[in-house]
Amino acid sequence: MDWLQALVLGIIQGLTEYLPVSSSGHLAIGSALFGVQGEDNLTFTVMVHVATVLSTLVILWKEIDWILKGLFKFEMNAETKYFLNIVVSMIPVGIVGVFFKDYVEKIFGSGLLIVGCCLLLTAALLTFSYFAKPRQRENISMKDAFIIGLAQAAAVLPGLSRSGSTIATGILLGNKKEKLAQFSFLMVIPPILGEALLDVLKAVKGEEAFGDIDTLPLIVGFVAAFVSGCIACKWMINIVKRGKLVWFGVYCAIAGAVTIACSLL
Repeated sequence: MDWLQALVLGIIQGLTEYLPVSSSGHLAIGSALFGVQGEDNLTFTVMVHVATVLSTLVILWKEIDWILKGLFKFEMNAETKYFLNIVVSMIPVGIVGVFFKDYVEKIFGSGLLIVGCCLLLTAALLTFSYFAKPRQRENISMKDAFIIGLAQAAAVLPGLSRSGSTIATGILLGNKKEKLAQFSFLMVIPPILGEALLDVLKAVKGEEAFGDIDTLPLIVGFVAAFVSGCIACKWMINIVKRGKLVWFGVYCAIAGAVTIACSLL
């Protein structure tokens, strides 16, 4: 992988991690186009995912600070309840990560056909949530947090957007759009960091080796993912407030159809 490929893939990861178009699907498409696979791809994927988590911390630091201050009061306040909702939302993806990780990794290596099909599913979900008009509740309940967590667990499939699935599910459950974007981005921080840590530990133990990718492409990809992630995170919060997710549904439908067609050629 050269620095230009790293730049393009880093921007793709940073933008699509927050926009409801599937970062895993687009990263898989971009990697396939550039011929970047195997160990080099693993190393790069870990780096850009960590970069997007850092962009979340930067953009949503005010909300994170609010949670932490309330949490260390050691009482059942609004901040503690919000934190518990995040913990509950992590349960489904944690189960998938522990018990079905090998199966998910096989799906990631199964080609672009599954990516295209999941992009079409993302399109359907975004479109359905746009036309649905449920009553919007002010606060996300623990039950809704768990159901949104189920959507996040399903979105480990390449092409099924994590942010699109979680936000659309929350809207269909009747939660306020402004609250959902913030919750969706905060709930992904622990799983991404946990996954990156597991990959690093595997490499250290020799179970899985990192590739021989040069330092410059890693740095370029990291910076590109971080900067584009900051822009996309802030932009996406405003988009969700205005309720314009349907246009991303149109994009996913076109991208999914093209991907399926290319995979069958």
